[in-house]
Formats: sequence, C-alpha cells, structure tokens
Amino acid sequence: MNNYTLPITLRWADIDANRHLRHSVYYDFAAAMRMTLLVEHGLTSEKLGELQVGPILFREEAIFKREVRLEDNLTIDVKVVKSTHDFSRLSFRHQIMKSDSTVAAIISVDVAWIDLIKRKLTIPPDMVRAIFEGFPKSDDFEWIVPAKKQ
Repeated sequence: MNNYTLPITLRWADIDANRHLRHSVYYDFAAAMRMTLLVEHGLTSEKLGELQVGPILFREEAIFKREVRLEDNLTIDVKVVKSTHDFSRLSFRHQIMKSDSTVAAIISVDVAWIDLIKRKLTIPPDMVRAIFEGFPKSDDFEWIVPAKKQ
C-alpha cells in the first residue's frame, strides 16, 4: 500500500472562538485515521482484545502550518516514518491537507504495543506484524534498532 487518505468532515463543534479549527481536533482526526486503518485491516477492538494487545502512544506532536476554517475541505493521510523490524515500536506521520494540496498540519506520533494482561510493552503477534509490513511508508522511512537495556 503506497498511500492511505481519508476525507475529513468538519463540524461546527470543531471550530473555536477565533473561527478556526480547535487545536485538539487535529489530534482527534489523526487518532481516528489510525484506528480506521487498523479496523480496515482486521484489527478491530474485538480482535485486539482476542490478541490481548493494544497500541499506546508515547509522543504526539502537531505542527500547525495553515489556518483551517469550517468551510475548508480537508483530507488526512498516514505513513509509517520509522519502525523496529518487529513493529513493536513505530512512528507515524499524518498530513492534514486542504483541497488545494496545502498542508494545514503535520501530526507525528510514536507508538508501541502493550500486553493487555501483563500491562507491559510487548512485541505484537505475527498477524499484527504482517499487517504493518504492508502499511504505507514515508519517503524518509527508516528501520530503527532499539537501544539495549543496561
């Protein structure tokens, strides 16, 4: 898969007193995009429960580039920017774009997997790793080697 993009529907409740998109809504759009991508590949909340794993965030950052107003037509994409070879740690980058291809915001997140029973970080099951192997990767994608614990 080379690209994964979804349209965004803006709601009146997404707009702040300055008549532009509230800052926290960008993060909500990115989270919804990631979960939609997981669900479309079979990683529903039920399936994740069966596998006893779940994604967790370590970092979430937005860079706001252009103002977004209620009337703007937007899309959001997602790409994997870096990952360990076992996909236990990943970084995603989202771009929120206006209809004229202007980048309105860039949201970056660092993600890991947690064992829902042990409440500890874990390596995801083979099914999860196979799905992530096919996810769209950025042009600057890199494999990372985790630091060894001392």
